[in-house]
Amino acid sequence: MGFIGLGLGLGVFRLADYQIVEADKLRERADARRLLAQTLYAKRGTIYDRNGNVLASSVECRNIAVNPQLVEDVDKTVSALVKATGIDKKTCRKLVESDGTWVYIKRQVDEDDAAALEKKNLPGVLFEQAMKRVYPYGNLASQVLGVVNVDNDGLTGLEKQYNKLLTGTNGTLVRERARDGSYIAGGAYKKVAAVDGVDIVTTLDVNMQRAAEDALAEAVEKTKAKNGSALVTDPTTGEILAACSYPTYDQTDLENAKTEDMNLRLVTDAYEPGSVFKTLVAGAGFDLGVVRSSTSFEVPASIKVGDDTVTDADKRDYAMTMDVREMMRRSSNVGFVLVGRKIGADDFAAYVDKWGIGHSSGVDFPGESLGIVKERDQYDGATLGSMSFGQALSVSPIEIARAVGGIANGGVMMTPHFYKSSKGDEKDWGEGERAISEDAASQVTSCMQTVVSEGTGVGGAVDGYDVAGKTGTAERADENGGYLKENYMSSFMGFAPAQSPKVLCYITLDGTPSGSDAAAVPFQSIMANALDVLGIPHTK
Repeated sequence: MGFIGLGLGLGVFRLADYQIVEADKLRERADARRLLAQTLYAKRGTIYDRNGNVLASSVECRNIAVNPQLVEDVDKTVSALVKATGIDKKTCRKLVESDGTWVYIKRQVDEDDAAALEKKNLPGVLFEQAMKRVYPYGNLASQVLGVVNVDNDGLTGLEKQYNKLLTGTNGTLVRERARDGSYIAGGAYKKVAAVDGVDIVTTLDVNMQRAAEDALAEAVEKTKAKNGSALVTDPTTGEILAACSYPTYDQTDLENAKTEDMNLRLVTDAYEPGSVFKTLVAGAGFDLGVVRSSTSFEVPASIKVGDDTVTDADKRDYAMTMDVREMMRRSSNVGFVLVGRKIGADDFAAYVDKWGIGHSSGVDFPGESLGIVKERDQYDGATLGSMSFGQALSVSPIEIARAVGGIANGGVMMTPHFYKSSKGDEKDWGEGERAISEDAASQVTSCMQTVVSEGTGVGGAVDGYDVAGKTGTAERADENGGYLKENYMSSFMGFAPAQSPKVLCYITLDGTPSGSDAAAVPFQSIMANALDVLGIPHTK
């Protein structure tokens, strides 16, 4: 009786352990074996261009899996799975013969292919509803749009920037299954519906985007540049109408995509801006009142900047009298060193800061590079002179575009942006930030018109329009602190119509063997297209 009592006591203790002490833990373990929770993916928001054209949207598809415990004919199942999904046969067989009760074969399979496979009623082949991204315009604007992973989370570009808005909330479906993995008819069932993401309208225009991508690709290939970028904005609002880099990539074929080609280089990379920066130096001088466009200087053939000797592109060996307009027309490095000295290091540094150089442009895009820009207390004997013609600093093209956009917009810089609206509500991007006076901006614009009408920028002229522009040719730095030979950053920045700008375009070609002429060609093509698409009347 004592042994029986002891046994009963131990039994009661063990039951209490199961029923009370370990109850929650054991219940979770049982549920894990018995219940299968599947994700019901929310439909990711659609991305539109400014005119309602679909750039990226989500469609239903299916994930295909197997329960190896239920597969009856391995050869037949493998053959059908390979045909439906295109995966490697050996890999497929390994998965089908593996352990477990749910093994993914391929995710995001087209609905038609999955439906054809489902009709074969193969034991052990399982299907799960899913969503995937599709792109009606192919790889157009792929660097801007970015990509999502198999779980529909944004990884790059606007998909990442606005991931929370686009994603929505996934739901769940919980079903009860038997020991062999099959679902129990009439078993436990719980469904929480997914909440779809929000659609967004961007500032992009598909026609301008296509024209920009085509012109840039042709320019990079013809000039044998390492890469290039093109940006088209409305300088009065900051809206980005087109943006691209080349080479680009196909977001539906990420296995063969290079990481660097997925970058929107005009945001993520930084370069020495070269002579395009002279527009900002002139603007500072005009705003301070230390020079005007008609102020003359005796410009020598060369000038010492620190330990270096700076010359002009024309390689003349004699001095010339030039006013600031002529310096801009000829893109005189020596002349702008003199303008920089007239401004003085303290004010020069202050205006670099006012222009937002070295600071975020505010663009709504991930990965913006802030470059390298010296603070005033870091200036050495060469800094002021070198920066006066766009060297000794590196900066992202988007920052330069914002600053020069301020010149086009009467001295007020607007925040560059891609996001326009969602749910019918337009985002207010603010009134902008004034960098220089309207008079100073007008003087710079006039000088830039001269550059295009009779200076280094004649290749950027557009028939029927007054164009204000500036060329840039920056030497590419090497690893030893010097500069590479026949390796330049060729660029062209301009806006039109000059007196009432509606379009600003900035072209950069990295690693060209020649100067700024190379960038004028795509600039002219892209600008002409943009003015035509927007229906801007001729100004001359």
